[in-house]
Amino acid sequence: MPAARAPLSERTVPGSLFAPAPQPFPESGVRLSVLVVDGDDRRRESLARSLAEAGAGTVHEASSADDARRRAFSGPPCELAVVDLSLPDGGALGLLAELRADGWRTVAVGPDDHTAAQAAFTAGALAYLTSSSGICRVVEPDPTVTPLTGSGTRVAAVDGAPRELSQREVQVLQQVADGHSNSEIGTELGLSALTVKSHLSRIGRKLGTGDRAQMVALAMRAGVVR
Repeated sequence: MPAARAPLSERTVPGSLFAPAPQPFPESGVRLSVLVVDGDDRRRESLARSLAEAGAGTVHEASSADDARRRAFSGPPCELAVVDLSLPDGGALGLLAELRADGWRTVAVGPDDHTAAQAAFTAGALAYLTSSSGICRVVEPDPTVTPLTGSGTRVAAVDGAPRELSQREVQVLQQVADGHSNSEIGTELGLSALTVKSHLSRIGRKLGTGDRAQMVALAMRAGVVR
């Protein structure tokens, strides 16, 4: 990271970390599923409760980066992850980068420190929150910094709702569309067959079907694979 950066901008919001909203906060009116990752039980539960009051849908909780990874790849898909930077096992920045690469929206929560905020943005966080004495500051990213991760691609699921697939998931689906087995896909993409299986399981949960042909058909209909 360059030594000198333009100063980050801040917006101050009175009240709790997430003030209750009269309507669900996604613009579409669809309630977000959220994963809250924080090693402090009391703080995590408080944040999860605030998110639910703000209009979030299901709120899942994880107490460490490893716990978050297990939930992210084995549980129901979530659209948003809120990650505290002071996780007990470390690795919060790595977790942010992994989740963003997998198509998640990510928010970091950390100290009132611009260096920490910029590190979170570089890892792929879309927003950075600090909270002190009942005041929440939303720190916005330096526009000169390019995040390390790319964006995903939306595919309409079986129920018609748009779901975000990561670039890696699209690559796996393209390989499936080309008729390759899990082991062949792994060889082509530099992954283990087990990792390919995990990607397909997550794609299936996102799209609402475990049938490989139907997953490919949905992706083709969206123009994501050929």
